[in-house]
Amino acid sequence: MANCKGGGESALSQDGSEWPSPASPHCTQPPVGNLPSWSSGGRHCAQGLCGLIKRPGDLPEVLSFHVDRVLGLRRSLPAVARRFHNPLLPYRYTDGHARPLVWWAPDVQHLADPDDDQNSLALGWLQYQALLVRGCSWPGQAPCLGIHHAEWARLALFDFLLQVYDRLDRYCCGFEPEPWEPCLEERLREKCRNPAELRLVHILVRSSASSQLVYIDNAGNLQRPEDRLNFRLLEGIDGFPETAVKVLASGCLSSLLLKSLRADPVFWESQGGAPGLKRVLQTLERRGQVLLAHIRKHNLTLHRDQDP
Repeated sequence: MANCKGGGESALSQDGSEWPSPASPHCTQPPVGNLPSWSSGGRHCAQGLCGLIKRPGDLPEVLSFHVDRVLGLRRSLPAVARRFHNPLLPYRYTDGHARPLVWWAPDVQHLADPDDDQNSLALGWLQYQALLVRGCSWPGQAPCLGIHHAEWARLALFDFLLQVYDRLDRYCCGFEPEPWEPCLEERLREKCRNPAELRLVHILVRSSASSQLVYIDNAGNLQRPEDRLNFRLLEGIDGFPETAVKVLASGCLSSLLLKSLRADPVFWESQGGAPGLKRVLQTLERRGQVLLAHIRKHNLTLHRDQDP
């Protein structure tokens, strides 16, 4: 029986320096009659005091944020669930549904190319695989991007657990997608025949920490069955962060997540509390076991985290 007592601070309390507490006025809409002007709002955003209100269907991003923090990855932008009541907002924002509010990081870098502005840097699948194999040890053989090598393992672990495929496999080359998924609707999967055409998306960094990746749009897919998991997300990864793997192996992931998620009462209530979260937490536990089996099967190494 796993001993899951102690430890596992709530996700929100771990990042108080970056993300206002739930009681902070910056996490709620300003009172009517005291709304900032557009110009002053822009200044607030430049100071890191803004959040992006997303669709109710993106609420799993809040769970993903807590997964990120409980595993010690610390790369997802902070996300909380909130209900909005300000009459100056359009009705769709004030209809009573909980929505994710994601911190707007003012220093996330974007490429100048309007056709590729969802990235901080341009990276194709073949370049990415070469980078995983050689790192920066062979100048000229692979792009040396200034991102710590261990960052790719962090990202692969996170995306595999949540089955977020848009970053590393937006073309759905590693699994059989549902008919409604964008890679089929946009006929992207046809490009899987030519790996040289495959691009990575949402590969982002912040200017304040340009050697670390930033994770956005992390809703993932917790309904995908185990026999259809996308293992392409793990391709080329030869080791994983020790801290995260230890949490997965401890059998405590569910209990740590429950403790963390209680810090967000709006999300907690919207999901029906612990009973309502039971199924998705069991799914994450099982996927963690699948990943551990993958690590053992391929005799992959564990590396210690050396950056914050």
